[in-house]
Amino acid sequence: MAKNSQINAISVGDFYERHGYELRMRLVGSKCGFDRQISEPTINRPGLALSGFFTYFALHRVQVFGKAERSYLKHLSEENMRRRFTELCRRHIPCIVISRGESLPPSLLKIANDAGISVFQTALVTMNFINAATVRLEWDFAPSQTEHGCMVDVNGIGILIRGESGAGKSEIVLSLLRRGASLVADDMVRLRNIEGREIVGTAPELGRTHMEVRGLGIINVAALFGIGTFRTEKRLDLVVTLLPAEKLEEADRFGLDPKTYPMLGLKIPHVELPVAAGRDMAQLIEVAALDQKLKALGHNSAVEFNKKLLKMMRDRRKSVV
Repeated sequence: MAKNSQINAISVGDFYERHGYELRMRLVGSKCGFDRQISEPTINRPGLALSGFFTYFALHRVQVFGKAERSYLKHLSEENMRRRFTELCRRHIPCIVISRGESLPPSLLKIANDAGISVFQTALVTMNFINAATVRLEWDFAPSQTEHGCMVDVNGIGILIRGESGAGKSEIVLSLLRRGASLVADDMVRLRNIEGREIVGTAPELGRTHMEVRGLGIINVAALFGIGTFRTEKRLDLVVTLLPAEKLEEADRFGLDPKTYPMLGLKIPHVELPVAAGRDMAQLIEVAALDQKLKALGHNSAVEFNKKLLKMMRDRRKSVV
């Protein structure tokens, strides 16, 4: 059963622990502000705020001091600089990040520490930090859902394979891996809606590159089949549900009425495949992936065949008349 969740805020400490290394950040102040909350998944440059204009000030965001902000402060008198910076720190901002490996004057760093605001330094230039941090914050804040099943990348198409326990999902994935597919997640798939435009799947960190096969136990896919058979994340393009043949009331024989699978506010193309002895399910899923890729290019085989059939019927009717 799917489990949905969405966070509304992330602490400064969690942000630093999760992304500090990739964002090349280091703590130059104290940990006094690690409990403060970042409640908006984007970055703010407080240039206008330092000039005294706080209307529409984005106080819930990470505040980044770039070259422009630092140059402005340097052109102020010591007293005026301290006063402007104190006003900023009174706004309950989450934290301050100084770009380009620069640092704040000791007097301003003390003001931030006294106000309970942690100050960080990043070696990245301002815009690079803003872009990289925004991507990571959007991922943290994205609505998420956990699905029981397996996710694979087949010919560039991300497929979530669902089915009852014992339906043969792991065996199908193994066959797909031998055919050149890549494993994304086994048993438990974490899915996130990124900006309302696409869903990206990944595996829990502990289980990455591993999968459980009945009778064999836990296997390391990357070690057995090569590192190329594993992906850390993949966009979800298709959901395949495996159903016992007797439980599928009527299999779709033409594909003129495409199904969708609702997930995190989006509708993902959905295929239901009957499972029966002797059927090569891996091959069927591989063909489903290729067909989905063809549809993405604007070619729907069922619709095109139906048009040809209707045209043939019309032509025969005219010839009879």
